Amino acid sequence: MSMSLENTAKHNHLKIKIGVSGAAETGHCGLHALEKAKALGSEIVKQDCVLVTGATTGFPLWAAMGAKEADGISIGISPAQNEKEHVETWRLPIDYMDLIIYTGFGFPGRDLLFTRSCDAIILGCGRIGTIHEFTIAFEDGKPVGILEGPWAMGDEIKDIIAKGNRPAPNVIFDVDPKRLVERIIEMVEANKAEIKKDLPNI
Repeated sequence: MSMSLENTAKHNHLKIKIGVSGAAETGHCGLHALEKAKALGSEIVKQDCVLVTGATTGFPLWAAMGAKEADGISIGISPAQNEKEHVETWRLPIDYMDLIIYTGFGFPGRDLLFTRSCDAIILGCGRIGTIHEFTIAFEDGKPVGILEGPWAMGDEIKDIIAKGNRPAPNVIFDVDPKRLVERIIEMVEANKAEIKKDLPNI
């Protein structure tokens, strides 16, 4: 059965979803780390993408603030099973998000669903959880951007790659949020173009 749509332009555009991963506690991140996160969230929206985070505090929350201040869409993937647990047990925010998806899987399971909900992820200042999200995205072959700044995460990821004995063509580094988002979008669009080549015409 064939289906005809009156205005296909309304139905054939999926916005690119860019995840931002980073530390919930940013005391070790250095000066202006949160401002960098905010600028990153704003750039994601300005370049017509949707922000996805782990619905947590710190670096991801400030990225969500930047996204909402730019009138964009911000989605959170929570480790909790519902809003009550999210707020009372996990002590996580509900501000600056349009939609929170409650996984009930804790941080390890949330990390998997978070990275797989995104077309690409960008890492800022982070800790072990950020590294976990990096390794999942890396194994899945997703584009990964590393926002370098006055923190150690960029060097730590470079060290992991160097010692991992694996090529990393999908991992890029940049100090500028705007340029990094532009480069990540180019990678995602190239991936989508490859997928579309194999889709049947409807």
